[in-house]
Amino acid sequence: MVNLYGAILGDVAGSRFEFSRPQNFDWRTEELFSGMSTYTDDTVLTVATKYAVLQRIPYAKAYGIFGRKYRRAGYGNLFLNWLDAHSERGYGSYGNGSAMRVSFIGEYFDTLERVEEEAEQSAACTHNHPEGIKAAKATAAAVFLARTGASKQEIAKYLHKTYGYAIHKPLSWYRLTGKFDVTAMGTMPLAIRCFLDSTDWESCIRNVWSVTCDTDTVGCIAGGIAEAFYGGTGLPNEEELIRRFLVKPNEHGIFDTFLYDWAKKDAHSGKPSETGEEDDL
Repeated sequence: MVNLYGAILGDVAGSRFEFSRPQNFDWRTEELFSGMSTYTDDTVLTVATKYAVLQRIPYAKAYGIFGRKYRRAGYGNLFLNWLDAHSERGYGSYGNGSAMRVSFIGEYFDTLERVEEEAEQSAACTHNHPEGIKAAKATAAAVFLARTGASKQEIAKYLHKTYGYAIHKPLSWYRLTGKFDVTAMGTMPLAIRCFLDSTDWESCIRNVWSVTCDTDTVGCIAGGIAEAFYGGTGLPNEEELIRRFLVKPNEHGIFDTFLYDWAKKDAHSGKPSETGEEDDL
């Protein structure tokens, strides 16, 4: 089954520790989710990528639809300007936003070559800096390799050889030197390391928590790879969690299920009936 739960719940779990942590915070024992947990732009654009693939529309159009519909999800200023301009051209970003939204591409397409081609297209409409494109391709490739049976050693070797990421540094080093960093270059080696040093999806997310970093985005990237590798999140209530965090009231007090419906959409049930006209919503 192709789903996005590992990436989405990685984003949600990381959301409350992006800028602050409670006193006596212990990443080993802290509850995975709380009333302060929420989805962010990482989830919105991850689902938008799925929407683009299944609707067979340009990634830029899908990101515009979802970005304008969920405008308060926490986007950077450059992306907000891109939304306001109704642009479909890249603005040279080398941020980690291109990597956090591509897990579905790695889960969906049948060859590594196609996965990397699609990932590049998904990045180029915003993050057309070489580092932005590289991060998207590497993340999607890691997901593909993980879900098709590659070992951690094989995944690490491919990411290092093909994309040049220095992933040899242990988590103990990141725990001493970690800082909030939204660049693709600063995010990718850490996200990969959090996955490589995990034993299941949950331990991967706790690895993310153990480092001062952009926790929602690192959680989204690493969580997507971990889900593909371990065959799921292992959480007994993941369906309930997805509904709980993705179904929210809109500005009119009406519960909006659009994001949830697309997160849940069966990727192999044929083209959905929606036409993509939600661009004006």
